[in-house]
Amino acid sequence: MIFKEDNKLFDIEIERKGGEDIMYVNYFGANFIPSIAENPEVMIRTIDALIENPGVSRIIFVQQRNYNYPQEQTLMLTEIASLYDYLVKEEGVLSPKKIALFKNLEGALEQISYFVALLKENPILCYHELESTIYQLEQQEKNNTLLTFIRFLKKIHSLLGETRLIKKSLSLSNYSARTREIYKHIFRPDILPNFTFTRLMTQIPENYELISQYNLLKTKEEIQVTILKRKEDSKLYYHILPPEYLLPEEHHLILNQARNVLAEHKPKAEEFIDPERTRRVFFDIAKNLLLELSNNQGIPLDFKTLTILSNILVRHTIGFGLIEILLLDEKIQDIVLNAPLPQNPIFIKHEEYGECVTNIIPSFEDAESWATKLRLLSGRPLDEANPILDTEIAFENMKARVAAVKEPLSPKGVAYAFRRHRDSPWTLPLFIDKKMINPLAAGLLSFIIDGARTLLVAGTRSSGKTSLLGSLMLEIMPKYRIIVLEDTLELPVDMLRKAGYNILRMKVRSALVEGSTEVEASEGIRASLRLGDSALIVGEVRSTEAKALYEAMRVGALANVVAGTIHGDSPYGVFDRVVNDLGVERTSFKATDIIVIANPVKTADGLHSVRRVINITEVRKHWNKDPSQEGGFVDLMRYNVEKDELEPTPELINGDSETIKAIAGNVKGWAGNWEEVFDNILLRGKIKEEIVELAKATKKPQVLEYKFNVLSNAVFHQICEEVSKEKGVPKSELVFPLWRKWAEREISKM
Repeated sequence: MIFKEDNKLFDIEIERKGGEDIMYVNYFGANFIPSIAENPEVMIRTIDALIENPGVSRIIFVQQRNYNYPQEQTLMLTEIASLYDYLVKEEGVLSPKKIALFKNLEGALEQISYFVALLKENPILCYHELESTIYQLEQQEKNNTLLTFIRFLKKIHSLLGETRLIKKSLSLSNYSARTREIYKHIFRPDILPNFTFTRLMTQIPENYELISQYNLLKTKEEIQVTILKRKEDSKLYYHILPPEYLLPEEHHLILNQARNVLAEHKPKAEEFIDPERTRRVFFDIAKNLLLELSNNQGIPLDFKTLTILSNILVRHTIGFGLIEILLLDEKIQDIVLNAPLPQNPIFIKHEEYGECVTNIIPSFEDAESWATKLRLLSGRPLDEANPILDTEIAFENMKARVAAVKEPLSPKGVAYAFRRHRDSPWTLPLFIDKKMINPLAAGLLSFIIDGARTLLVAGTRSSGKTSLLGSLMLEIMPKYRIIVLEDTLELPVDMLRKAGYNILRMKVRSALVEGSTEVEASEGIRASLRLGDSALIVGEVRSTEAKALYEAMRVGALANVVAGTIHGDSPYGVFDRVVNDLGVERTSFKATDIIVIANPVKTADGLHSVRRVINITEVRKHWNKDPSQEGGFVDLMRYNVEKDELEPTPELINGDSETIKAIAGNVKGWAGNWEEVFDNILLRGKIKEEIVELAKATKKPQVLEYKFNVLSNAVFHQICEEVSKEKGVPKSELVFPLWRKWAEREISKM
């Protein structure tokens, strides 16, 4: 709500948003901060407004900052307003009839007037004063009029005692009813900057135990995160204090003015073709505008403050507001916003603490603004005919996948899910460090990728399958060209390009979108076959592109790795989805060489889950109808839940793998020599494990990242080539010492 210049102090506007009636009260121009707790006049005025508007579910006092009283607190005041209205209209406490009833009782009329007025000014004091007065009157000599008066006061006292406000106050001890101190513990508004509609519960709630605190590192502003726990709650509480909620009044003033100027700009679709450039342009505009306004207002701004205010302004105009702050936390994996947005806090999935509820409650205005921006960014519709939108956002080297749904699919309004991508690609050593895989599994997967096999990474949602596929892309030798097809850009193509890879990204139409100008995924796959010898990576196999993908696998047209992700919790689940759901012929499915299953594994307490690869399975070719019944699925590694580790099966240990034999059969010195082949798999795993150990020993976590690993893989292949020329095969006893010597030297330079 933005009040116009002709609005008067204390003017009231009622707006219905997101299924709730919100009462806005204009306090612009007031020489005090509006506070129900501290100012009795504000409480009286608010109760008067609620008598006229009894259906209000939230109150916002509008000033340079907005003071939001949420539903629970508003309901306490609504009950007092309703009681006052009942006493005046139904009971007629101030009517001539009631006055005549007690006119002969000394002091009765004054007491009635006092209590009725006190009910709006200080209901808690009113309750205790009534109690005291009733006690004193009961000590006097009684007559019929006095008894009637006592019964009348007891009725008011009883009705008042049934209200939420009085019940809440009675649960709080050590506060005098004659001061307003107790109200500070009951009426605690969320304080919002006037330039945003998102609510933030700034005060740390009571009765919570501190679990952890940390600062967001990759921001220009100082932002602290606090993790809290309440005994009866299974979810932890994620409390964050962005800088926009801690600014002094004068900074709010110029930010409000600057936002009103920038709000006149209506963004065009072409501005979102290069969102990073648009942000840079808007940042410069914001900085110049704030500097001009600060000079005009006589408010000095140093360089650091100007930068912080400019970032805030960009965030709340062309950006995604506090969602961007959450996405800057590297420990957050998922952000979920449920409809109706104004009535639900944002939930997150934290890397260390699992599911958490935040102190942020988005607004209806934010929800609609984000939907518009996502439509412009993606070029895809989000409306009643197309109520689902999958796209991605990026800023400050941060990327996230966004899924949005709206009416009629989400009847209560738009809802969002943000999946935060890691700032740099996952690597196999990183997965070893996180125990998602072990060194042997890393060595096996590296060997299979080098062997140019076809591979599907499967799993449930949030299982890490896309991240694992990204790490496997780093195992492809940079000399090979890679073509990546995605409908939502999630794989680390830009990072690989920076690392020197010959890589082409193709964006195709989402299976959920119709009538778009984007090319269908199946056509994209067929087009890739005409672009020359390349590895083919498909972000996710969802729909009709499955047939085209298996065409590529069957003809071996790419003569290199073909890999993708797919939803499925077991090898048979993948077969069932590919053949029965997506319509691929059974014989075509045999073109799959390896299926990797990644799934979350629940901890014993049921409150947490960890990501694990639970199967690396070979698909054999000698079956007709059902591979699970005819020995078509052979596990090479299988997860042992008791040991929390992948273990090799006898088939892998004894060399009974058709896929690995096929790879070895094309390499001089390996054909028919299982010991040398397995030695190479172990060597690759040993190197990945050593990278983890070196990172810990040197306290250089950057050793685990993609830049070092791309370089390590290149050096590994060079050393293997040199040793093979001399010894015929790349024996691990010769390769590993040479690689380790290089690694120590390289890490010492970091």
